[in-house]
Amino acid sequence: MKKLVVLTGAGISAESGIATFRDANGLWEGHDVMEVASPQGWRKNPALVLDFYNQRRKNAHDAQPNPGHRTLAELEKYFKVTIVTQNVDNLHERAGSSQVIHLHGSLFQSRSTLNENLVYDIEGGEINMGDKCERGSQLRPNIVWFGEMVPLMEDAVREAETADVFMVVGTSLVVYPAAGLMHYVPDNKPIYVIDPHLPRISPRPNLHLIAEKAGIALPRIMEELIKQA
Repeated sequence: MKKLVVLTGAGISAESGIATFRDANGLWEGHDVMEVASPQGWRKNPALVLDFYNQRRKNAHDAQPNPGHRTLAELEKYFKVTIVTQNVDNLHERAGSSQVIHLHGSLFQSRSTLNENLVYDIEGGEINMGDKCERGSQLRPNIVWFGEMVPLMEDAVREAETADVFMVVGTSLVVYPAAGLMHYVPDNKPIYVIDPHLPRISPRPNLHLIAEKAGIALPRIMEELIKQA
């Protein structure tokens, strides 16, 4: 089986009704992103941060996978598929994708503020002040915030380097290091970029730009890829 690697961003989840991380005025659900997505914001007001992610978690739980998510899961019948996602929801898994790398963490996990390797599945849907890890420190969302390292980036790079086909779906390609992943794809391998608002990309061989939503474009592209599999 050929290997298909897909980098997904906020656009594919937006089609399921999940608010994108940052809108045109730099706010996320009415908050300055640095208040709710940075270590500084956490230190300043951890209760606000916990409440913010509790609400995002509820929204993500209520959302449903869309045709874009389901098409990527369907492609596992024809390709060895790895999803590398910047999204923190679980819509890829709920659609049926079995190999998902969450670069920016998961809404549905908490982690220790003392030891980042102590990670837990969230029970009951919320993290609250006073919820502690086994070593007695406050739990925080297992989300990679601005200014923090992206621990799974090396795994994602290895996937890109060995891709037979690479897709970029629903991302503006402005958030690094994820935006640099496509530069690791071998020059002779095709890259498909799918987004209604296409990012600026330097020309390269085998580059296909599709200015459409994932839910519309992916089912059609799947048919093309199956013929080439």
